Amino acid sequence: MLDRASVVIIENQKVALIKRKNAGSVYYVFPGGGIEKEESPEDGARREAFEELGVEVKVKECIAEVEYYGIQYYFLSEIINGTFGTGQGEEYTDKERNRGIYLPVWVDISRLSEIDVKPKEVAIQLQTIFR
Repeated sequence: MLDRASVVIIENQKVALIKRKNAGSVYYVFPGGGIEKEESPEDGARREAFEELGVEVKVKECIAEVEYYGIQYYFLSEIINGTFGTGQGEEYTDKERNRGIYLPVWVDISRLSEIDVKPKEVAIQLQTIFR
């Protein structure tokens, strides 16, 4: 079991997601990943935002915790530096991983119920909070 930390970044009624294309399916996830040993969930969220999106974030409150092979933390966060879409994490640089395509995108919050976002319960919660 591995705990994970993700960022939930909202700007102009859009949320930052990673569009995944893998094994013939297309779905969206919140930017994030495994929390490393000796790392807090908040620090993991900061690191993952930089690796996957190329941005530094201010981590705010945890808006959701989801049990799925460990605890997944979802932190409302704000971009404070960097250029969105310039992440250099191993998902972009290690071609031998063979885990499909990762594409940082902005999606209108109003569209979250129309697309396959994982986990769905966090997407639904965002639509409720940011109507």
